Amino acid sequence: MTKENPIGVFDSGLGGLTVLKQLIKLMPHEDFIYLGDTAGVPYGTRSKETVTKFAFEDANFLLDKKVKCIVIACNTASALAGNALKKKLGVPIFDVITPAIDEARKISKTGKIGVIGTRGTIESGAYKVSYSQSCPLFVPFIEEDEIDTPALKLIAKKYLDPFKKKKIDTLIMGCTHYPIIQNIIESEVDYRVKLIDPGKAAAKQVYEYLKVNSMLNSQNLVGKSTYFVTDFTERFTRMAEIFLGQKLQDKITKVDL
Repeated sequence: MTKENPIGVFDSGLGGLTVLKQLIKLMPHEDFIYLGDTAGVPYGTRSKETVTKFAFEDANFLLDKKVKCIVIACNTASALAGNALKKKLGVPIFDVITPAIDEARKISKTGKIGVIGTRGTIESGAYKVSYSQSCPLFVPFIEEDEIDTPALKLIAKKYLDPFKKKKIDTLIMGCTHYPIIQNIIESEVDYRVKLIDPGKAAAKQVYEYLKVNSMLNSQNLVGKSTYFVTDFTERFTRMAEIFLGQKLQDKITKVDL
């Protein structure tokens, strides 16, 4: 691989776009290829075997595009399939869990660290921190664009109230959807609690790796991003634009894995 090869990013659907947004922000000269497995979504409720199967299909699609590294922009896939991908694939693989944990441990002053995520992520035990809480209703609310609703705030209060009693000082948003509702999460856990965005942490790790290995692309004035999905709906485009913060009309291609 050369430094001009693109960076591959995959997720079960929309959430990984928050990771891609941070990658583009930190490395604007890089080309990116994003794959959203929207036909396989959600990963968070599936078995380890199924998630691993899907993750290999996603990664192999990106390898066919000659990517120089792959970012697993999905906490569930990172937790259940990350190690298998790292062992078997021939390019550097980055997950969103390891850098988030490292960042949390660096920031926390008390060692009382919490994590929220899907059932699949939390039950995997991949986040070895003090306290954890699955928040299964967050993703459907976000994907249905029911963000500024009293119902979501009530659900957030139910999920996050226990962290107040634990007196955590750092909380990992262990699902790439959650930065979309960061303000709601902050208001329910206490604004003094530091929130860790897995996308930001992962982007830093990828940047440092490429820099140390002289693999940063210095040829592009501005990099380009290409988007693929395994199932296409207009709703996906609308929500993807909210996640990424830019127009994607006519930029998304449907593919079969």
